[in-house]
Amino acid sequence: MLLRSCWKSRHKNSPGPAPCCWIRPGLAALLWLCVTQLACGTGAVGETKNVVQKDAEFDVTYNDTVTSENQTIYAFNHTVSRNKTEGVHVSVDVLSQGLESPILFVVRQKQAVLSFQVPLILRGLYQRKYPYNHVGRTLCQPPTRAASETQYFFVDVSTLSSQGTNYQLRVSRVESFTLQTDKKFTFTASPSQPQYFKYVFPDGVDTVIVKVNSDMNFPCSVMSIQDIQCPVYDLDNNVAFIGMYQTMTKKGAITVQRKDFPSNSFYVVVVVKTEDEACGGPLRFYPLRPDELIDAGNRTKILDVMVSPAIDSKVYVMGMLFCLGIFFSFYLLTFLVACMENKRMKKRREVFQIPADMSPAETGNPATSSDADNGSTLSSEAITDSATSTDNNYGYMERSLDSVGRSRQESLSSVEEDDYDTLDDINSDKNIVRTKKFLCVSDLARKDKRVLSKKYQIYFWNIATIAVFYALPVIQLVITYQTVVNVTGNQDICYYNFLCAHPLGALSAFNNILSNLGYVMLGLLFLLIVLKRDIVHNRALVRNDLNALECGIPKHFGLFYAMGTALMMEGLLSACYHVCPNYTNFQFDTSFMYMIAGLCMLKLYQKRHPDINASAYTAYACLAAVIFFSVLGVVFGKGNTVFWIVFSVIHILATLLLSTQLYYMGRWRFGKITSTLNTDLSLLVFQDRMVLLVMGNIVNWSLAAYGLIERPNDFASYLLAIAICNLLLYFAFYIIMKLRSGERIQCLALVCILFTAVVWGFALYFFFQGLSTWQKTPAESREHNRDCILLSFFDDHDIWHFLSSIAMFGSFLVLLTMDDDLDTVQRDKIYVF
Repeated sequence: MLLRSCWKSRHKNSPGPAPCCWIRPGLAALLWLCVTQLACGTGAVGETKNVVQKDAEFDVTYNDTVTSENQTIYAFNHTVSRNKTEGVHVSVDVLSQGLESPILFVVRQKQAVLSFQVPLILRGLYQRKYPYNHVGRTLCQPPTRAASETQYFFVDVSTLSSQGTNYQLRVSRVESFTLQTDKKFTFTASPSQPQYFKYVFPDGVDTVIVKVNSDMNFPCSVMSIQDIQCPVYDLDNNVAFIGMYQTMTKKGAITVQRKDFPSNSFYVVVVVKTEDEACGGPLRFYPLRPDELIDAGNRTKILDVMVSPAIDSKVYVMGMLFCLGIFFSFYLLTFLVACMENKRMKKRREVFQIPADMSPAETGNPATSSDADNGSTLSSEAITDSATSTDNNYGYMERSLDSVGRSRQESLSSVEEDDYDTLDDINSDKNIVRTKKFLCVSDLARKDKRVLSKKYQIYFWNIATIAVFYALPVIQLVITYQTVVNVTGNQDICYYNFLCAHPLGALSAFNNILSNLGYVMLGLLFLLIVLKRDIVHNRALVRNDLNALECGIPKHFGLFYAMGTALMMEGLLSACYHVCPNYTNFQFDTSFMYMIAGLCMLKLYQKRHPDINASAYTAYACLAAVIFFSVLGVVFGKGNTVFWIVFSVIHILATLLLSTQLYYMGRWRFGKITSTLNTDLSLLVFQDRMVLLVMGNIVNWSLAAYGLIERPNDFASYLLAIAICNLLLYFAFYIIMKLRSGERIQCLALVCILFTAVVWGFALYFFFQGLSTWQKTPAESREHNRDCILLSFFDDHDIWHFLSSIAMFGSFLVLLTMDDDLDTVQRDKIYVF
């Protein structure tokens, strides 16, 4: 019916050639002309319009006027070569202001039709309208099979305005339309004048990285990689329809693989956005009227583009071998140290003699055999200190040590320690022992070790259960993230270092995932070291080795197993986070860091307080609360005053509560010291503990004040900083008190401490390089991107992964070996601090 209507209108008003259409042979041409008449005519189908066709030439500016009664068609032809691609650029200026109706430009090519109006109306946030009177568009270049071919295209100009509108039209060739490898090309773009260029993969190159740079932060831009096809989506409102794209301010980079483009070529499209909010720029004012047009101002941006070959398969292999080699070397070094240690232990057992300072219990005196069995003998000095620091009404001096002890045979039970206290002391005896001015490990290692071992093994089984239930949904989620990125092409979803993001298969940044292998391998190695020590200790107990029974820090390995498992899970979850690092999944990377910091502090405390350390359920409940606040801080913490006030108050109250618990060894109830503590037990009795707690309160109150005043955007890192500061403070206090108590640090532990401190220093240097940040927009994050610095495969953050995993492993070894010097010292001569 449309064809019939157009045909009737053609013959109704004129017996000659149709005045309303320019006729080309063929049915398709007739259909196009009729549609043009319906869309651009001044009224009904039957109205007449003067159509003028002009043979036009390239690089000539045509000044003309268009009204609703006339239509101008410019006919161009050019020769297309199969071996050389030249772009064609159409530039239009409308010289009249306050147009009643826009001018419509329609470019008809062999395989595509491009249409746009001038003024070009582009929409921004909240549908704000920005008019552009100067428009420039590049025509897509359909491929040709012939060696040389002449192609025609036509530019139709029409309007519905009854008033004459002046315009300028210029069509020119783009000589540098095809990009060359490793050659920088500079160009200018604006919202109404987008630019795109063609790149063809050279032989032997399967992957390239496209880099677009600018010295100007704003206006905000979009960089897109699209397949060779028509039309090319090169406007702000359609550039995200196809291919891969990312916003940018100064830097943009996309890695492109040949396998994704069957034609072995692609377009690099650069579009300047109408507004800057997507790149973190200011929000412009809201228009007073819905139809109000906003002056966009000068939004021209100068950019340069360069395409470089990416790394080949050899670099991937070298990177993987380097990563495996580093961490397998630790296995080899551990094996050599273990061999040397075994030889030393054999020699030691051969020349073993009973120490001269053995107590009667350790020499087999039957008068105190029950105390020897229990491992809780108290030195005369400790008894004297206790008697002078407590009320005489308790009659501690008259109390027989036999009433405090309990044989191992009687303490074997399957009942959990939390359900049944294995000490037969009444509460007053606990108060007497735990509130002595000078405590020894024997005072706080009175419960049966096998019951305590079961208690501390719960740490391992609980964290293993948590790991399974935490990791599975995380893995599923990040796979979904990666799939969305690959399907939509939206590279603003993930905050990679795009200048050093090497894809492998479906993964966009394989190098960031591979570098987390160290956490897993070193965590497994630590578990093997702990297992070896556990086996050696159990064998010593079986053969009734007196040193294992009565000397040294009590050996409980449950927390060590939990620490090794947490390190492995940190590697797994960090790898999951780096599959697609962004604002919504950052807690995956930090959750087990909180776990590691908490477990290390618990282990430090357990060394001298094995009887009164927190249970696994209490500890993990507290860590769950920390992770809960971490999630709340990420979601609601940014600029939320109420949240920061509540968190700071909770932080300070928790610090005071924990300080009181540590100071009185748990012998208090709701802020009131139990009745066993008299007025002589003032806050100055336990001076060493008081120094630690005062320093801890100063640090934590300062951190709380900093958070309340500054309100850092990265709440998860702020919370992690609190945990690390407390761990370092307690560790420093432990080392100082150990040396102050006359103890020494053996060579192996000293080497571990020095090595770990140096590695931590280098690790933190690379951590603070900040190659990306999800606290800002994706475009602002890309400003921090930098090239690879190690083997052309690893960046600064990968090196942080390497060094931090080694430093954590070293820190665990320090905790494991730092008290080895006490293995032959009686527990009633080891001070508690």
